[in-house]
Amino acid sequence: MRKSITSRLVRLPLEAARQTPQRSFPAIFARGGTSNGLVMFEHDLPPRSHWPSVLPKVMGSPDPHGRQLDGMGSGISSTSKICVLSPPSRKDVDVDFTFVQVGIKDGVLDMGGNCGNLSSVVGPVAFDHGLVKRRGVGFRKEGGEEEMVGCVRIFNTNTGKVVESRFRVGGNPLRFDSEGGYEMDGVGGRGSRVVMRFLEPGGAKTGRTLPTGRGVDVLRLRGGGGVEASLVDVGNPGVFVRVEDLGVEGWEGLTPGRVEGDEDLKGKLEEIRQAGAEMMGLDPRVESVPKVVMVFPPEVTAREGGKGANIKCLALSMGQAHKAAPLTLTLCLGAAARLEGTIPNQLAVGLDAESGVVTIEHPSGKLDVGVTVEDGKIVSAELHRTARVLMKGMVYY
Repeated sequence: MRKSITSRLVRLPLEAARQTPQRSFPAIFARGGTSNGLVMFEHDLPPRSHWPSVLPKVMGSPDPHGRQLDGMGSGISSTSKICVLSPPSRKDVDVDFTFVQVGIKDGVLDMGGNCGNLSSVVGPVAFDHGLVKRRGVGFRKEGGEEEMVGCVRIFNTNTGKVVESRFRVGGNPLRFDSEGGYEMDGVGGRGSRVVMRFLEPGGAKTGRTLPTGRGVDVLRLRGGGGVEASLVDVGNPGVFVRVEDLGVEGWEGLTPGRVEGDEDLKGKLEEIRQAGAEMMGLDPRVESVPKVVMVFPPEVTAREGGKGANIKCLALSMGQAHKAAPLTLTLCLGAAARLEGTIPNQLAVGLDAESGVVTIEHPSGKLDVGVTVEDGKIVSAELHRTARVLMKGMVYY
């Protein structure tokens, strides 16, 4: 007699019967500025207490080889990032945004600071996916033509600060339009301009723009002696040091590759970062904040035909020499250049007091930071980026 389907299923190996489907949730893979990562909606995720066991797997961490081959990351700090969007917690904003930096080798989730680059995609995604109830729309001139723009007010839960995001929209229904003619250094091609205005960005983590109340402090090092640094907290905290004070031969031509190959220099910079963190009242064990930034006088000043920079920098992020510049750190550097007495202010040349724009040179090019200062207080700082959604689907863990 022919056996039933039920009897045949019962005879499957016990190992197969115990298998469970791979777990997943919806996510968006996107680029914002010179970073890329995943954008998720908190209502799709497990409770926050489960994030440490879920989000690292999504990105392919921990990975002792540093490549994140088993996930969505690609082995560098600027591509191991997650944005989590949720309903607004305040009446004056449209959406809440939590930034998560995923440790590549150890899988540790670091939510100590914000990411300015990836922040540029938050407003467009929130606008397109119905998280914004008051869809503010206006117009602006771009390339000699008038275009329609959406406006989203974002509350960053990491820093407790508000970011106003404006970006091109079109179609029916209105959606973010990433096509445009704006070109930014560090990203191939062109796109539409995303303008982010950080409101009252000072004291994001420490409560004060200058946490010690001084423009310059001396950080004591374990081997004896010290190094001068400016400790500034605007957007994200930064420890700014003169590269010429670090004893590096040929510092004028220092590149991220040279820094990565110099373990002694990286060790010294990490010691400086930790000493600065302690003086700012922050936990030195948290790698993401503050970041340490080497500051150079610009090779070509903004006075020479308006094509140069006011100041030059090379930053370390999560222990790696950054090939561009963490955007919140350039925001912090731009503000520091406007604060009298800081090291960036001492090194900056050709600043235009009327426009408030600071042009910063970094390893991949240049960018402008618009800084508004009133009575010695940073009222706002403005950054321009491009952003693009690359893929939508399910991520597995």
